Amino acid sequence: MTGPISVILIDNHPVVAEGLRGVLNTYSGIEVVGVAFEVETALPLVAEKRPTVVLLDINMPVISGIDAISMVKARHHAAHVVMLSMHDTREYISSSILRGASGYVLKDVPTAEIVEAIEAVARGETYFSPAIRETLLSQGREAQPEKITQREHEVAILIASGKSNRDISGVLGISEATVETHRKNLKRKLGVSSTAELVRFVLEHPERLVTLPSSG
Repeated sequence: MTGPISVILIDNHPVVAEGLRGVLNTYSGIEVVGVAFEVETALPLVAEKRPTVVLLDINMPVISGIDAISMVKARHHAAHVVMLSMHDTREYISSSILRGASGYVLKDVPTAEIVEAIEAVARGETYFSPAIRETLLSQGREAQPEKITQREHEVAILIASGKSNRDISGVLGISEATVETHRKNLKRKLGVSSTAELVRFVLEHPERLVTLPSSG
């Protein structure tokens, strides 16, 4: 990646959004290229600016932040969405992951952690605040399955979203045979025997998909 990481902020509190913009722009590796206070005005901005990262408030009027994730991705598929929220409940986190969010950060964290999240997802990784990871892990501390790869993580999310092998092949730019191999590996690693069980696993145990160590 060359140049600063381009970021769009979507938050229904103008003071919060503008304040965060000002702080983030003090980091040489980040450039806030747009701010929006509602989803409807944010979508054309995303399509125009094509940011690397979108910071999205979960509590948005009219269209919720969770519903907006897929809309943002539809405007710019390569955008990495990081949710900003005051909620640390499993339901919000799971729904965000399933819709395609790459990260979930609590609003009361230091700015440095938000920067860490931006940098992580820009590298193609996932990022979840320590409190969020604890929320997920506290409800799933039974025996851990074999770790999955980043690509398997992407395939699992797309499968859970109802995508076919052909759809996933087009989205990820890989062959249908490779998608099927990832599907089989996921079933083996997660200890499930059918696609329906795989989808249920993603819905009920998202922490198994997001607590992956960095590869380097």
